[in-house]
Amino acid sequence: MSSRKPARARSVTIGDGEAHTGQTGVAVVVHVEPKSPATEHARSAESRLEEALGLTRAIGLLVAQSLIVPLATPKPATLIGSGKVDEIATIVAERDAGLVIVNAQLSPIQQRNLERAWKAKVLDRTGLILEIFGERASTREGTLQVELAHLRYQKSRLVRSWTHLERQRGGFGFLGGPGESQIEADRRLIQERIARLEKQLGDVVKTRGLHRAGRSRVPYPVVALVGYTNAGKSTLFNRLTNAQVLAKDMLFATLDPTMRVMTLPRGRKVILSDTVGFISDLPTALIAAFRATLEEVVAADVILHVRDVSHHETEAQAKDVLSVLEELGISEDRREHMIEVWNKADQLEGLEYAKYEASAARRPDCVLVSAVDGTGVEELLARVEERLSRTADIYSVTVAPDDGKGLAWLHRRGEVISRKDQKNGKIRIEVRMDEDRAGQAKAMFGRAMSKLA
Repeated sequence: MSSRKPARARSVTIGDGEAHTGQTGVAVVVHVEPKSPATEHARSAESRLEEALGLTRAIGLLVAQSLIVPLATPKPATLIGSGKVDEIATIVAERDAGLVIVNAQLSPIQQRNLERAWKAKVLDRTGLILEIFGERASTREGTLQVELAHLRYQKSRLVRSWTHLERQRGGFGFLGGPGESQIEADRRLIQERIARLEKQLGDVVKTRGLHRAGRSRVPYPVVALVGYTNAGKSTLFNRLTNAQVLAKDMLFATLDPTMRVMTLPRGRKVILSDTVGFISDLPTALIAAFRATLEEVVAADVILHVRDVSHHETEAQAKDVLSVLEELGISEDRREHMIEVWNKADQLEGLEYAKYEASAARRPDCVLVSAVDGTGVEELLARVEERLSRTADIYSVTVAPDDGKGLAWLHRRGEVISRKDQKNGKIRIEVRMDEDRAGQAKAMFGRAMSKLA
């Protein structure tokens, strides 16, 4: 949890200009639970509320009270019924809360009506996640992506505040800052800013494409970590690469992607990429904004789906991750490139550990590990090598000593494993290449090239 102290009570201007009072760092969290038929691996209302509380605390807010509101029929004006609206208004007044987090998607009208009824700032799930991402983005690319998602969300609000990008705090002005005392958002200004950001992010996509092209010339395969937020991706990343990426028991502890070169046990080098964690009901605007970053996942040679198997709803979390991957274009036919990493084995006990251990032993696409104590990491690396070996073979190529062009091509297009100068003056190269590159090499070197068993 952040060390930032909650703000003192003060008057703030919300949307339509009405003044509301309350401690802006104190929040009431409301989870709205629609009544729907139970499905396999469905989350409980209590679990969804706990996740909303984790998101709220992730930006240093003090939770004064939380509650679950069952929803039989959504109300167009306020989403929930008038009785619950009045009940929550009483709680907000008694707790002197300046903010209400509604763990649901609110329309602009619903948000405005609830702010008037509760005399407090209201954030829905999308707004809350955007606020977290706004605080966590540290690179220029991450900042651009979050700002674009924020502006698209802001544009849909009927009446909100416009900060003109001048804030005194992290996030995007939902919780305070000069934006609340400036003029209302102007749709034309927002649209112009969106257009500029889209152009800048277009340049980012081109740059990433060039980087990928550069890596393909090295070439090192890319291994991407994906998973539900707080599944332990960054801890595993640090374990595998000896890096110092922030790893905390906090939702969205890391946001910007990190890449490191890693050497597998047999000496093969790969690029390991740590990505932003996924979450249930991840706003579509965020998926769209982070597509440039997540393209690293789409282009990866192997995808490591990190799961927290100690979590009581690990299956539901896995389903949410696969749903986001589907949106990115990683469908069933690409699942052969995926390995499930059943993490946090150190938190399993007795029969539960034995169950997962036996299940992982039966499935070639699963490995039980602990990123904390290193259990199963060697087996995981062996599985990664085995997956990569399916698409690449090792070849022996004999090159004349004056064939600098041929030598340069092998180093540029393949992964050179060894070089041996022979007595006859020629050079014997062992190189690992995929099928396409091997075909090109065969055309260049002919009988001087042979596949090793």
